Amino acid sequence: MRRIETRIDVHSEAFRANRERNLALVAELREAQRRARYERPQRDMERLRRQNKLFIRERLDLLLDPGTPFLELSTLAANRAYDGEVPGAGIVSGIGVVSGREVIIHADDASVKGGAWYPLSVKKIVRTLDIAIENRLPVIHLCDSAGGFLPLQSQFFADRYYAGRIFRNQAILSKLGVPQVAVVLGHCTAGGAYVPALSDYSVIVRGTGAIFLGGPPLVKAATGEDVSVDELGGADMHTQVSGTADYAAGSEAEALAMARDIVANLRRPQKMAIEQQAPEPPYYDPAELYGIVPPDTKVQFDMREVIARLVDGSRFHEYQPTYGTTLVCGYAHLWGYRIGILANNGVLFNDSSLKAAHFIQLCDKNRTPLLFLQNITGFMVGRDYERRGITKDGAKMIMAQAGAEVPKFTVIVSGSFGAGNYGMAGRAYDPRFLFFWPHGQISVMGAEQAANVLTDVKVRQLARHGGTLSAEQIAAIRDPVLDDYRRESSALYSTSELWDDGVLDPIDTRNALGIAISSALNAPWHEPRYGVFRM
Repeated sequence: MRRIETRIDVHSEAFRANRERNLALVAELREAQRRARYERPQRDMERLRRQNKLFIRERLDLLLDPGTPFLELSTLAANRAYDGEVPGAGIVSGIGVVSGREVIIHADDASVKGGAWYPLSVKKIVRTLDIAIENRLPVIHLCDSAGGFLPLQSQFFADRYYAGRIFRNQAILSKLGVPQVAVVLGHCTAGGAYVPALSDYSVIVRGTGAIFLGGPPLVKAATGEDVSVDELGGADMHTQVSGTADYAAGSEAEALAMARDIVANLRRPQKMAIEQQAPEPPYYDPAELYGIVPPDTKVQFDMREVIARLVDGSRFHEYQPTYGTTLVCGYAHLWGYRIGILANNGVLFNDSSLKAAHFIQLCDKNRTPLLFLQNITGFMVGRDYERRGITKDGAKMIMAQAGAEVPKFTVIVSGSFGAGNYGMAGRAYDPRFLFFWPHGQISVMGAEQAANVLTDVKVRQLARHGGTLSAEQIAAIRDPVLDDYRRESSALYSTSELWDDGVLDPIDTRNALGIAISSALNAPWHEPRYGVFRM
């Protein structure tokens, strides 16, 4: 493969301006992540100490292998919800290494509302277990929850993808032979009791851990029976009488050490074999990404410059370099793994859509995972393009992408708008992982376009009756639309709603993708098979 020849002038005014703005966005991201991970009211930290409990980050330190990477997912979930009072949606989720084995962790954060599950908490747990199913990753549950947040029960209980989906996913993991280990560090009440009950192994801490469908107050109200926490669902009762738990531990440190021992004895599956070579850092400095990508999604840039700072040796074999030039396709290696890359360099035309469909099929046939780098306004519109079959050609791209059996990974580098999001493996198309960069935006169309469309509709309605709009009236329509679109299309809003798996500092992207690809190799891939391509 040839090394990409950069055309970036790192001393230019545009580079410096981009760098300054992107570094400011990254600083804001880092600070928001720090607050979500570590800032808690003093009363909540004191409550944990009174209960002889460790903070969630201390638990993770004891569980994970020292010096190994931990890819935390959706750190800023719920950052725009619940008045900002449920950092991380009260859940820590991520991929790490325990006893030399890749695992995914679901951990309740008891320092946030006593570990109560809010609607976005449930969504985050379900997503964590979806990742476990898709990638056949063993799960470690660190259980310490006050149960569902009852005032919002209608938002997390009854529908298909609500709380019951957690336990359904656990059952599917068991069916697939993917092990789960539960460490009961606090109360597992009501539905939460099924988390350890549906796990292959469960460890419970004596004195603080408890498992029951209804706690002592509910039992008293329902039956009149007076019973203590330990009698009802404590460690000794469940390990000596009910058999609901397997091991009792005298402390959290002992319980987490037991969990490590259990994982050490799990069977190591054979990973999928794909082409690999010795990893090599990019030839160009990844920190230059700050100066390459404009913070304004309307400003175009060459995605090859991004690829050059992500892949091994900055080498890239470009496929059909002179055809369908608004989409860059080609092969590279990332942390030694061969990947096929599709990266936007403009709107998707007929030729770029057909190029994508063919390249995706080639990658699927030769068992090469796909990486989508999004900066897309959508498919081209207009009479001439419809006559050429842009809808039909776009459907071919979507058909190939949706039907691909190899793992897909998506990074929203800048804009992600309209059906371009679909063609480039947006969330609805089940990429194994989807990440955002801090300035990225996602919506059905850009804020300006949406405001113009709605204003035009109103003007046309009035014109039919001889009416007009003043400049002030037009502004009154446009400005709220612009404000809403800009707020709700932002990376922080997206990650708050769990539309992605986290916002990345651009220079962390290579490492995050390396962990993601390695995780994906734990699951078997089916042989390529496609639906109907409308010719």
